[in-house]
Amino acid sequence: MTNNNFAWLHRGITEIFPNQSDSKNITENLTQLCLKSSRPLRVKLGIDPTGTDLHLGHSIPFRKLRAFQDQGHTAIVIIGDFTAQIGDPTGKDKVRKQLTPEDVKQNAETYLNQLRPILDFDTPDRLEIRYNSEWLSSLNLAKIQELLATMTVQQMLAKEGFNNRYTQENPIYLHEFLYPLMQGYDSVAVNADVELGGTDQKFNIAVGRDLQKYFGQKPQFGVLLPILIGTDGEQKMSKSLNNYVALKEDALSMYSKLEKTPDSLLTNYFELLTDLSLAQIPENPREAQKLLAVEVVSQYHGKEAALTVQKTALELISNQNLANAEAVPEFSLNNVEFPAKLFYILNVSGLVNSSGDGRRQIQGGSVRLDGDRITDPNLTIETPSELANKILQVGKKKFIRLIS
Repeated sequence: MTNNNFAWLHRGITEIFPNQSDSKNITENLTQLCLKSSRPLRVKLGIDPTGTDLHLGHSIPFRKLRAFQDQGHTAIVIIGDFTAQIGDPTGKDKVRKQLTPEDVKQNAETYLNQLRPILDFDTPDRLEIRYNSEWLSSLNLAKIQELLATMTVQQMLAKEGFNNRYTQENPIYLHEFLYPLMQGYDSVAVNADVELGGTDQKFNIAVGRDLQKYFGQKPQFGVLLPILIGTDGEQKMSKSLNNYVALKEDALSMYSKLEKTPDSLLTNYFELLTDLSLAQIPENPREAQKLLAVEVVSQYHGKEAALTVQKTALELISNQNLANAEAVPEFSLNNVEFPAKLFYILNVSGLVNSSGDGRRQIQGGSVRLDGDRITDPNLTIETPSELANKILQVGKKKFIRLIS
């Protein structure tokens, strides 16, 4: 089904399991399976729509899924509309809030829209979008009991998150044990040959293998991909840590964040977020940052937009030609009741996380209005005309044009 060059498969991979050394019964690894298969492989990737925004960290397994599509295989995207209502306990030190079906449905629609620039939605037989409520909502008590009987409590407690909570005497609720079983049962329902996931999903993927064996299917391969470090260079990319780049961000915001990628992350970001050969990375870190930003923005907004915002970012940073700077996202002052404190406008426009944060940014000298630094944390704007068509800036990464 594929060519003999498997660099596409192994790029950015942390682990493929099982491999030839895992078991005497394994006679072929995934590379050999891709080469020998007489049919397209069914490659599964599940995602629970528990929020509204996907970020570049989420894009990594979907980029690998696209690589499988480009090699002629079938991508199976599992929208966990049923499992999202349970909540994945992976990495959690307490029970997750359960979502309503309405929340899940709305989130699922936004997720799919954000994935369109990554996956091939148009080529026939290259994509199946499935909702696991198709099979999980119809499970009766006898089937659930059968699934529960495939694992022991000891096996569940071997899962790192459960083990930590048990050791720390934090509550573990019985419905949470259902999550890895139901996520694993997805692999049975779609007869997956391969499942993709982050390194934190190994337990869940292994459960899928065990259930496939139990139900008489050939067990899937697991392909684990790394967890992306956020733009702070320290912790994993996360919206709650404000170190993320959202897939639906405007082009200028995306470019401005990526242009400041820490030097220590550049090789990692190029490998995981672009298709460029690592030999093409410029030796000069500043040039590498700009190339990375253009490459990633081009994937989501097009090359022309990426080059336009590159020019705009330069103008904004140098405070040149601000009035005519292109591609700056706009914020309508109709959303603000005047008179209003500037720190409040910073908050409602999304430039800062809170009004308190807005005050701190002003006091720290990070806020500019049309290039002029604002130093009064209590500055009051009487009418929208005082701000109309001006550019409000926080630091070197965040800009908006204020319109009335």
